[in-house]
Amino acid sequence: MTAVLDHESLQATADSIEEVQRPNGMIPWFPGGHADPWNHVEAAMALATAGRTAAAERAYEWLATTQLECGAWHNYSAYDGSTEDARLDTNVCAYVATGMWHHVLATGSTDVLGEMWAVVEKAMGFVLSWQQPGGELLWSVDPDGTPGRYALLTGSSSAYFSLRCAVACAEALGLERPDWELAIGRLRRAIAYSPHSFEPKHRFAMDWYYPVLCGALEARRGGERIDDRWSELVMEGRGVRCVADRPWVTVAETAECAMALLTLGRPEQAARLLEWTQEQRQDDGSYTTGLVYPQRHTFPTDERSTYSAAAMVLAVDCLSAASPASGLFLGDSLPFGLDVEFDDEALEEPA
Repeated sequence: MTAVLDHESLQATADSIEEVQRPNGMIPWFPGGHADPWNHVEAAMALATAGRTAAAERAYEWLATTQLECGAWHNYSAYDGSTEDARLDTNVCAYVATGMWHHVLATGSTDVLGEMWAVVEKAMGFVLSWQQPGGELLWSVDPDGTPGRYALLTGSSSAYFSLRCAVACAEALGLERPDWELAIGRLRRAIAYSPHSFEPKHRFAMDWYYPVLCGALEARRGGERIDDRWSELVMEGRGVRCVADRPWVTVAETAECAMALLTLGRPEQAARLLEWTQEQRQDDGSYTTGLVYPQRHTFPTDERSTYSAAAMVLAVDCLSAASPASGLFLGDSLPFGLDVEFDDEALEEPA
């Protein structure tokens, strides 16, 4: 498979991310903008993928210094470091484990993981404290400790992937976390077979492809899920809509959907999505967040986001198998968790 971006182009995109990183390690969405832990980690992974190890490690140091005692992070940090949104998001807080396992794969070393292990362990403790009896995760906690009213399919799917990464991290350090493995099995059951457990968000593309991307669905059902809504959520020749009822194509959703296709063994289809999205690439290697068609207006206006660039770097790496971490989003090296009674064929309520 021919790479969508050559090495020089991918490095330019990594440059566009690193140039936005603050001296303290924080990676805002754009110059002067806020940061959130999930997209911050996504950007750190892209930097490591491109060989910017020191910059990636500064990003993880920022997470270590800003983690709350409960193991979480505030939803948004303003550019000056103050708290912009004090809500806590379980999925966002879980993503540090994905970043850590990616860093191990990218560098071939567990040194940084060892230094960050207490951070990862505290974050997983926070996340799993909000797992419900049915396996799903409540999506948020208000600043006063009031739990959110519901679970989100996208958030639980992403957290499922992060929990698998957390177990891989533990195993790399010679540790056992059977409680995490059991939680993973319960979460997979909810994602794959209990759609009623989640707040309906069907208009969002992420709810469509994330159960596939995270590996919670076996290949046959994952392929059927993608095919069922392809014409609704994909603009041919453009990319993936952020939401089904708007002609707004976003780079991050398109790149993530491409990775979901790669988990299904569809590299040609994934490459087409990524090639279409190069219309949003800028001269400096950055990417606009999204375009509205047919006018081709940027939305948000003129925004070039580090997380969009990061998603593109990770998707291209996954497609081209260029870095040691390129197989992460294909599920390479990741455990599935424990659920001795789980039987794909016996359960009859697919998501």
